[in-house]
Amino acid sequence: MNKLERTLQLLDESTVQSPSGLLRSKDSVRYLQQQAREEQRQLGASGLGESMMLDSVQDVGLYRTVGELEPAGGGLSGSQLSLVAGSTVSYTNANVREASKQLCEEFLQVLQRYSNASDVFEATEELVKSLDDTLVQLNNASKQLLPTGRERRLHAEEMWLNAERDTWRLMICLYRDRLITQKQDSEMDDLPLVNSEQTIISHLYGGNANLREYQIIVDWLEQMALRQQQTELGHYMNRTVAWENTLHQLLEVGQTAFGSGRALVKGLDPDAPMREKLPLHDLDMEDQTQLAKQVFRAIRQGRLKEAQIKCENYGQAWKAALLEGWRLHHDPNYDRENVSLAREPIEGNPRRDLWKKFAWQMAESRMLDPYTKATIGSLCGHLDSMVEVLSEHSWNDMLWAYLKVQIDIRVESEIRSHCVKSYLPMPDRYWNGKMSLEQIFDALEAHKNARISLAAKDVDKVIQKYIMLDDIPELMRTVDGWLEGTEVVLIPQMLRFLTHFVMFLRQIGKTFQEDIGDRVVKRYVEYLSTLGSAHMVAFYTAALPPAMQLLLYSQFLQTISGSQQRKQALEQAYNFGLDVPTITVYTVEWYRALEATEDELAPVASGRLTELDEQKISSLEWLTFYPDQRGELLWQSNTLIRYFLARRSIEAARKTFAVIPADTMEQIFTHYGSKDDIPCREEVSIREYLCYQTYLAAIQGYNDWCQLFYNGKPKPPPAVKLSNFTERVTSEHREATYRKELSNWELRVAELTNLTRDLLYNVLLFPEAGWLVDTDTTKPPPDDDEDWLHRAVQMENLRKLCIPEIVLLLHQLHTLTERYSENLLLADVLSSETRKLYSVFPKHKLAETLTKIAESSLTLMNARKDPFVGDAAKK
Repeated sequence: MNKLERTLQLLDESTVQSPSGLLRSKDSVRYLQQQAREEQRQLGASGLGESMMLDSVQDVGLYRTVGELEPAGGGLSGSQLSLVAGSTVSYTNANVREASKQLCEEFLQVLQRYSNASDVFEATEELVKSLDDTLVQLNNASKQLLPTGRERRLHAEEMWLNAERDTWRLMICLYRDRLITQKQDSEMDDLPLVNSEQTIISHLYGGNANLREYQIIVDWLEQMALRQQQTELGHYMNRTVAWENTLHQLLEVGQTAFGSGRALVKGLDPDAPMREKLPLHDLDMEDQTQLAKQVFRAIRQGRLKEAQIKCENYGQAWKAALLEGWRLHHDPNYDRENVSLAREPIEGNPRRDLWKKFAWQMAESRMLDPYTKATIGSLCGHLDSMVEVLSEHSWNDMLWAYLKVQIDIRVESEIRSHCVKSYLPMPDRYWNGKMSLEQIFDALEAHKNARISLAAKDVDKVIQKYIMLDDIPELMRTVDGWLEGTEVVLIPQMLRFLTHFVMFLRQIGKTFQEDIGDRVVKRYVEYLSTLGSAHMVAFYTAALPPAMQLLLYSQFLQTISGSQQRKQALEQAYNFGLDVPTITVYTVEWYRALEATEDELAPVASGRLTELDEQKISSLEWLTFYPDQRGELLWQSNTLIRYFLARRSIEAARKTFAVIPADTMEQIFTHYGSKDDIPCREEVSIREYLCYQTYLAAIQGYNDWCQLFYNGKPKPPPAVKLSNFTERVTSEHREATYRKELSNWELRVAELTNLTRDLLYNVLLFPEAGWLVDTDTTKPPPDDDEDWLHRAVQMENLRKLCIPEIVLLLHQLHTLTERYSENLLLADVLSSETRKLYSVFPKHKLAETLTKIAESSLTLMNARKDPFVGDAAKK
């Protein structure tokens, strides 16, 4: 008989008549459950077996050092690392990356909406909501790509988002209590001996902040487990009888589908299996195990009522009653002011001490299954019974077990200290289990289970640990180690959380190492810079000290090339209060300080600009967007032009000059109001700017003249043999056309020669003190300005470089156009004591120049012309 035929047969044997009613056969259901479990194992939904069902939070183990996870045989591949983290990628990484970027934007919007310190918890709840929405989107997107029935595993970054969301929720609960509840609670008086356990514990929770935090953490752990529960295969029936298969066989009603050939218990009271030391029917034992697991799982999720309902649905109401015995006793009739005949019901268990003593013995019994013992142990403070079940589970499960015990011990101690009743003694092992929160975390870090001890080193667990301990300084020192070392890989999502955690601490006024917080924000800003979002970078940069603001935002500006994007980046910086003038100047000077390599310098000889030259010139655009920076624009542009002229890169100097808007001087005068109010730095920058304008115009004029003189001259028509009248006419026409073109060329050359001569003389005869010489001014120069001192040296060197060049160009212009007499005038200009141009010439260069002028005089004399220039010619 194959499996399908067996299943159909079991479905036909669906009901069997018995005196107690219809006993439904569960064989078919169990078979299908078994098949489902087998399929789940084959699909690899869990590598940890059935115990994985109790794992409330998957550990973010991917971000531990690879060395801790590497097997002895070698390294791990990317897919193996993903499996180590408890995840397989079931959808594209692009979904997660896009969601991560969107989260950065949403977190910023939340912070902008809730800028007041009083709104810190509302802002944090909004952050949690953003994470919730993102996780829902990722879940929906991934499910569309999964085969039907396959369980989805979390991507590594998605696991972090889950852990981050839980961490924010923990912070909301704990810090709301620390900042609000603890401040509102005044000093509480000692409670006298009373008869109500509830009153005692209510007073204890009101006055003991540590115990209250323990309970908050337990509630948080239970809510986490509840939210992350997986689909469970529960019991398919409602309100059945207990141990129905055993009952069915004992009553011998009909032929059961699966009978037991061994001896079964004879009684069906709750203690019968233990008293008679005989087993139940195999199917009932399976049901018993399933029920025990489901009840403990419900307890772990903080759903005691649901656990009791499960017990009742399995027909075991005594188990539901057993879960009631821990409740605190309270008789409201003792404290009533108005005495009346009506009595109010008594709450809790009057013999709670007796219940607890026997519950402790049950938790230590070897005859009960582990999950039943763990359930009882969680209600009576028995740690070992819970550890036996949870030791193969997560860090969260173990922390929950430890804290449940600590709360139980402190509650029990308080009750026995302030209640008038006498109580049965508890074993010494019960009282010896008292631990501090620090000792609990030490125990988890040293746990014998590698999964738990390694999880204790995960980023999220370490953060949660120090938040629970309220030891923010130690947490920040740990974070600083993460930033500096390679032990932990801080992915962008972790940086986003740590940054907002730092801002949360600042909002609530929590003291910590501000320098470490600044380094955290700095790393996050560096990540945001890669996204290219100016408003995000500007917002978080504004949370840093001025020195870091300058460095970081300048680095961000260096990644932007488009004019519109640059303008938007500066607008965002202004909106968030950054020092834009200082940042832009720093950025320009950073580019200007870059030095070219030998390979980059090579193309300069051919007149082409290197990529570095283009970057330096382009950086000046940062100073063009705001009128109040035009003075700085002139200063920086002049500095860069001096650099290019010193390298004889005229084209680069010309492009630098072209960056300066035409209305720059007008804007400067408008900004300062009048010429007298212009500072010394801006005044000398304007004069230097005009000097370069004159020089570049002269060089361009000479280039244009050379182009016309050498390349614009018309070529004579070729000589041809004239054999007939037609060819003669054609030749004469060509000659006439050539002579006309030559005459026009000579006129244009003469005009352009005069224009070029004037442009070159404009450099030599620059007004006042001369070209690239500052005029005397009463305005004080900048104090101890290194750039100012360098500028003076550079300008003097440029005069020595450029003025002899202009003189030689003038001499060549005059010589080529046979204007020798004007070369003699050039000698007078050089020798004039007004500008002392001769002083910028080296001796050998001056001698060479005078020799060339003398040759012009000799040429005039050979041509029987005046070799000297009289006063009339000078005029």
